Amino acid sequence: MEISVNRELYDHVDKVGIKFRTAPGLTEDVVRQISAKKNEPEWMLKHRLSSLEIYNGMKNPGWGPDLSKLNMDKITCFLEPDAKKNARSWDNVEPEIKRTFEKLGIPEAEQRALAGVGAQFDSDVVYHNMKKELTEQGVIFEDCDVALREHPELFRKYFMKCVPANLHRYAALHGAVWSGGTFLYVPKGVEVKLPLQAYFRMNSRSMGQFEHTLIIVEEGARVHYVEGCSAPRYNENSIHAGCVEVFAKKNSRVRYSSVENWSINTYNLNTKRAIVEENAVMEWVGGNLGSGVTMLYPCTLLVGRKSSANHISIAFAAKGQNQDTGAKVFHLAPETSSNIISKGISSGGITTYRGIVQIAKNAANSKSSVKCDSLVRGSSSEANAYPHIDVHAERADVGHEATVGKINEEMLFYLMSRGIDEEQAMQMVVSGFIEPVAKELPLEYAVELNNLIQMGMGGSVG
Repeated sequence: MEISVNRELYDHVDKVGIKFRTAPGLTEDVVRQISAKKNEPEWMLKHRLSSLEIYNGMKNPGWGPDLSKLNMDKITCFLEPDAKKNARSWDNVEPEIKRTFEKLGIPEAEQRALAGVGAQFDSDVVYHNMKKELTEQGVIFEDCDVALREHPELFRKYFMKCVPANLHRYAALHGAVWSGGTFLYVPKGVEVKLPLQAYFRMNSRSMGQFEHTLIIVEEGARVHYVEGCSAPRYNENSIHAGCVEVFAKKNSRVRYSSVENWSINTYNLNTKRAIVEENAVMEWVGGNLGSGVTMLYPCTLLVGRKSSANHISIAFAAKGQNQDTGAKVFHLAPETSSNIISKGISSGGITTYRGIVQIAKNAANSKSSVKCDSLVRGSSSEANAYPHIDVHAERADVGHEATVGKINEEMLFYLMSRGIDEEQAMQMVVSGFIEPVAKELPLEYAVELNNLIQMGMGGSVG
């Protein structure tokens, strides 16, 4: 199987001018500059300053990957590229930025298979557009900075109510310096039949990207939202501390898909959380690879009777990478259900599944299934699983299964005996392993995920 993706697609550095940037570091002056630059209302400045205070009062987690080399004093928290904001046509996007997104296939995908696209470059959204018929149905799909201005009451009602700033240190960091992202509102009963997509590109060195994604799906509505992320490789560390908040109202269905492919110098400390009401369905589908350190545990709060959550994810760690990922589901109402499938591939790096399933006392007759599988290659690889299951209800059905194994040499031998070379045989085995995740992603993302993992596996079997 020929590998058609080159890492240069992601590691090239775009030569784009800078209109404004804050000084490196995280200070009150930096926070005030960001808010002033955006001409925000007073309540948002107060929220930012309160979040900064919370951040300064918290320590890094005492578990998981080592974050001691992440020095916020060297990170630029806000950088405005010299480009038009929120262009409605790709022809109005700065040429160098446009070429970057063309290489990533975003404009082509929009024409062929998407209902709308947003594209962020460093701290600013440079393109945002949606099909006219969705606007006519009342769907709002905007940059969060625009939504704050044009839909202030709706924005304020939901902003950081699902992910409060005091949730953890990097949620507080996000609350202080967030910029850009996506605001998506789907009215009652509206079905968005094609996916909506946002792509986040962090181009500058020693950079922090803190986009905010806020999704509100009203009763009986349906939507599929897709995110992609990438960054070039530098010697200096960068940080991604975005935030995703999803509100799935009664009888709604929301699917959130993402492939996060940051460079190895990036700390990916993203926070994703959903509140799911009666009989609603929340689906998380994700691939994590590329970053040096990832700590990411999408969380679902099942607050309504018969609500459900599906978490499906793949994490890949090559040499020098630590992918600490998992899922959290809190069953807070009766007859709720959750299904978690986690796949990890370690090819010289560390993959860890870290998850929580909690069934509250009042969540009788709830069900949960957790399955985490790890594939390792080579003696330097490491795979871990730390599942935590906490059941307080008298009646609940909970299951957990975990497996760890090396690439099956008997399977490789069988394939090679049929005339397939060793490298192709290994790729086929890995493709089969990730298939449950890849089949749930949009086609372009599934192909990208598969190819990038094959590239990271290298050329020999260990």
